[in-house]
Amino acid sequence: MIQRLVALKVKTALARQAAVALIGPRQVGKTTLAFTLAEQKNAIYLDLESRTDRDKLSDPELFLRQFEDRLVVLDEIHRMPKLFQTLRGLIDQGRRNGHKTGRFLVLGSASIELLRQSGESLAGRIEYIDMAPLNLLEIEQSDVAMNRLWLRGGFPESYLAASDQDSLLLRDSFIRTYLERDVPQFGPRIASDTLSRLWIMLAHNQGALLNVSRLASGLSISAPTVTAYIGLLVDLLLVRRLLPYHANIGKRLVKSPKTYIRDSGLAHALLGIEGANELAGHPVVGLSWEGYVIETLLTVAPPRTKASFFRTAAGAEIDLMLELGGSHGIWAIEIKRGLTAKPQRGFYHALDDLKPTKTFVVYSGDERYPLSQDIEVIGLHEMTQELASL
Repeated sequence: MIQRLVALKVKTALARQAAVALIGPRQVGKTTLAFTLAEQKNAIYLDLESRTDRDKLSDPELFLRQFEDRLVVLDEIHRMPKLFQTLRGLIDQGRRNGHKTGRFLVLGSASIELLRQSGESLAGRIEYIDMAPLNLLEIEQSDVAMNRLWLRGGFPESYLAASDQDSLLLRDSFIRTYLERDVPQFGPRIASDTLSRLWIMLAHNQGALLNVSRLASGLSISAPTVTAYIGLLVDLLLVRRLLPYHANIGKRLVKSPKTYIRDSGLAHALLGIEGANELAGHPVVGLSWEGYVIETLLTVAPPRTKASFFRTAAGAEIDLMLELGGSHGIWAIEIKRGLTAKPQRGFYHALDDLKPTKTFVVYSGDERYPLSQDIEVIGLHEMTQELASL
């Protein structure tokens, strides 16, 4: 299943820039999309996890120079980070020869690492596009499909699996692959069992304020090591750190970030949740829904949207703050699982403090209606459409 919007973004970017980097976690569909584009554009495709393809680039300038007039797709670029210096020279040479756009499409599974490597040598020559798992606008529009996406997550093979059991097995394999093969490629040598326990602890604490000291105590490692491990999971696009919103309102604000396993299906796999009935009875169900809603909305939010949460020491709280910029201003979003959409008192106190441009309560129902003069109750699908249309 190919994400059409991302495909369109890639084509548009290739038409205006020499290099485009498509960033997303493993198994999200980057390679499938790249294959489709390669066929359409008669491109050269190189998988840098293949020794044969890496050997072709033993002299990368000599090999790539012969394809100056064709798109070259470089998959898993992190395996050969030194390539970026070569790409810079080829792009500059191509510009002098009239080949200014659509030279290279590079695919990577880690955000910060890839940004750092390419940013050092390709500034002004590369455009970045994020590719997240499937979102609500890319699947069948029904409550059944929405709940399946929540349970199984958005990785295409997991979502499309023949059964919930098959889906869970696929996600278990995905987690094991990251722990045993991918993590050692990107960071210092980390004991896979320690990182696995940390990942599970983060799943149990989905949506909770990050308490590094407590996690370190539970794992019998140092707090700086926990911070480094979480940072690696963030860089690998597997964990989201949602930072607190800062406002000059004369009140004591919570300063710790919240953490979420970005894909709800991975969170459920880490917790051993196979089916909808197990999920409904699990203590994490409410915060799992919260994380699912947040990730769904951030996937479709406009570029450069700043996301955060708001909480004061006195209990005023808003689940998600979106700083959209321009005339759109700041949106405050409260998230409720279930068919009733009644916020707590702390939500109203927070609105008094912040006075956002728009305020929504996202719930599990479909009906849209005003809760008050300034607050709208809205279903997740319609809220997703609302943001995607900006």
